[in-house]
Amino acid sequence: MSVAADMDADKRDAEDEALDAYSRVVTRVAADILPSVAALAVRTARGTGAGSAVAFAADGFLLTSAHVVAGARNGTATFADGSQSRFDVVGADPLSDLAVLRAGGHVPPATLGDADLLRIGQLVVAVGNPMGLAGSVTAGVVSGLGRSIPARDGRRVRPIDDVIQTDAALNPGNSGGALATSNGTVIGINTAVAGVGLGLAVPVNATTRQIIGELVSTGRVRRAWLGVASVPVPLPPPLAARLGQRHGLRVVEVVPGSPAGVAGIFLDDVIVSAGGRPTENVQTLLKLMLGPAIGTRLPLTLHRRQAMVDVVTIPAELGGTGSSRRAERQRSPARGLPAGATLPDHAGSGKARP
Repeated sequence: MSVAADMDADKRDAEDEALDAYSRVVTRVAADILPSVAALAVRTARGTGAGSAVAFAADGFLLTSAHVVAGARNGTATFADGSQSRFDVVGADPLSDLAVLRAGGHVPPATLGDADLLRIGQLVVAVGNPMGLAGSVTAGVVSGLGRSIPARDGRRVRPIDDVIQTDAALNPGNSGGALATSNGTVIGINTAVAGVGLGLAVPVNATTRQIIGELVSTGRVRRAWLGVASVPVPLPPPLAARLGQRHGLRVVEVVPGSPAGVAGIFLDDVIVSAGGRPTENVQTLLKLMLGPAIGTRLPLTLHRRQAMVDVVTIPAELGGTGSSRRAERQRSPARGLPAGATLPDHAGSGKARP
């Protein structure tokens, strides 16, 4: 056999070995995740619906997309082994597009990972029930990170941040299913099909774990509210070099009587940090506006007229009583959105009212 023929044979062997390795990873992940994934059937006043869910706790708790169970109180979950169970909706949060369900019987839970550790190009496996075809598995890579998509709850609109973009095939019915890494940990909940070869998943990270925890314990997610509208702006070069960040949030509106107004935040102040974290975009501030922030001290550092100013705010509950509820009913003259809403921007900028 010639040297060229030997080289061709070695190349084919290497390609076969690589293909086998890829197949082994996908089949292993499928074997790990499939028993934890359910096909959901729901019935609401608007008709019937379907989707997917993934078990994340041994006592029957399932995680799915809020839009899958919107308007439903219960439904039927069918698992890979053919067993069925009635489930109840424990709680749903449309602003994160996450919902927690509870099914009867023992369901083997999947392991939740951390999407913040993902890298572009990393192998991921999507498990769900597209088109009603239970136990479907597709594989692809992480094709984008840090995306934002809008979510709406009545008049309130907020971005879902750090959304995972993948080329793993997603179809109607995949919503609520698992997006897993090669080691079998669930790092996303499939939520949308944005186009051919473009699927999106809500990340499983520290922020969404807080949301899941609140849904399990109270059935709802409380959000905090400051009462400011802000937009990202570049910091003066000397200040940017000193702080190690390029942008801050310029205050363009302060709701009278709001926590921000009471704390002494004024128009044209530039918020450079909140709770010790740099605020280069509105999402950074919004991530802090979850239940634990309500009624607790939140220090802000401002750049005001060439000076640094520290203030302490005490966020109120969004939609609660008093000034926050009155402000939530106010309309923004520029955008026609209620104060307390967020204007999502896919480039990570925009005007927000935390």
